[in-house]
Amino acid sequence: MSPYQEDSTIAESVNRMALKMHREGNDVRVLMPRFGPVSERRFQLHEVIRLSGMNIIINDLDQPLIIKVASLPGERLQVYFIDNEEYFKRKAYYLDAEGAPFEDNLERAVFFARGVIETVKKLNWVPDVIHLNGWMSAVVLVYLKTFYKKDFYFNNTKLVLSLYNEPDFDFAGSASDVLKFDKIPAELSLASVRGTLKAAAGFADVLLQGDEFLEGEIQDAYEASSAQKGGHLDADAVSSVY
Repeated sequence: MSPYQEDSTIAESVNRMALKMHREGNDVRVLMPRFGPVSERRFQLHEVIRLSGMNIIINDLDQPLIIKVASLPGERLQVYFIDNEEYFKRKAYYLDAEGAPFEDNLERAVFFARGVIETVKKLNWVPDVIHLNGWMSAVVLVYLKTFYKKDFYFNNTKLVLSLYNEPDFDFAGSASDVLKFDKIPAELSLASVRGTLKAAAGFADVLLQGDEFLEGEIQDAYEASSAQKGGHLDADAVSSVY
């Protein structure tokens, strides 16, 4: 979400949509990873002790979950940051200095997904709508429909996924071990960014077209899932979802 993350279609869209709903009187909260480039001093992030202290088990290893919060500059809109030093302290998002994907990208996404879900539950806040933007957030949707499918906390929550033309890359071979540990069905093919988005699209209650034009497999997934769900929506129609 901008201004915390560098300008992109996703960052600007999240900012615009969250502010629109907030200013119309809705209870809106944004959750995002506390990526290394996010300046804690500039944006006055502070740890929420009552929410931190949980451990998320990733592939049989306990990873501490740290929750930080800030108010969007100039607004009374709460932004929660999912943090873990091993996964998010690095000074890049998904690629190393040579442009290669980090080997633990899927682990990071799983940690974020489970961290988001557990944080929302600990807030004792049941959202009417969860709007997911980007491939890493799409993993939240997959986990809600698989790992947490017997958890009734989100039973009446509608799940909206916005699709964007994100750079595609494969996850490391060890990523499958993380999914096996959490008993995520292998047929979902969460082996790449595009594969993850396609799997999540099949679970969403509503799909939105985040970019004006979608490319290749993303367009195909959007067309196929939208046909099953009864129509198309683009980013300009987002207010109708709510």
